Amino acid sequence: MLEFKQLKKSYGGKTVVDINSLTIRAGETIGLVGNNGAGKTTLFRMLLDLIRPDSGEILSKEVNVALNGEWKNYTASYLDEGFLIDYLTPEEYFIFIGGLHNLSVADVGEYLKQYEDFFNGEILNSRKYIRDFSKGNQNKIGIAAALMQKPELLVLDEPFANLDPTTQIRLKSHIKNLKSSHRLTTLISSHDLNHVTDVCDRIILLEKGLIIKDFQTNENSLKELEAYFSE
Repeated sequence: MLEFKQLKKSYGGKTVVDINSLTIRAGETIGLVGNNGAGKTTLFRMLLDLIRPDSGEILSKEVNVALNGEWKNYTASYLDEGFLIDYLTPEEYFIFIGGLHNLSVADVGEYLKQYEDFFNGEILNSRKYIRDFSKGNQNKIGIAAALMQKPELLVLDEPFANLDPTTQIRLKSHIKNLKSSHRLTTLISSHDLNHVTDVCDRIILLEKGLIIKDFQTNENSLKELEAYFSE
């Protein structure tokens, strides 16, 4: 599904991403972990062609994302509230996103029914603009909107941040269900080691732009990561 080759990105003479080779297979749920400044968000932004690497390339289905926009048809993402149109209400925003994917207002309403528990009665019919919601509720809006196109590839940056515990559990369950039902390939960055080891079947540990570890998750993964970050 994805290949990262000789990928480098620097800011002010400081290298923030330096990945020689990395392959993500279709259907994998990948967790990116690392301290602040590890390069996780920069990597995601290069994958989505929001910024360009200094050298190297990222291939999505064997096509360079910087040279061809075909990947946009099967890729969904939510990195932060900058992805939202915050002067709209959630309903207006969902209808707008649905329209981009040829969904009618009725289609959007039907789609949103599956998120009633996830929204916990705090999103729809609130008569509020997106900018007036908490960070956690903005996350809920962004994630639900991203999945509307039924993507093959999903990219989420800190999706569990600012969510209450009940919603975190519901989000993990939803990601697992999408993987099993749609063979969705998902990349998740998170500082929460418990959640990422629970929902992901492979963990990539980044430190100062370098891949330190890349391993399949098992019953010992959480302890291994906690030991690494405790050093």
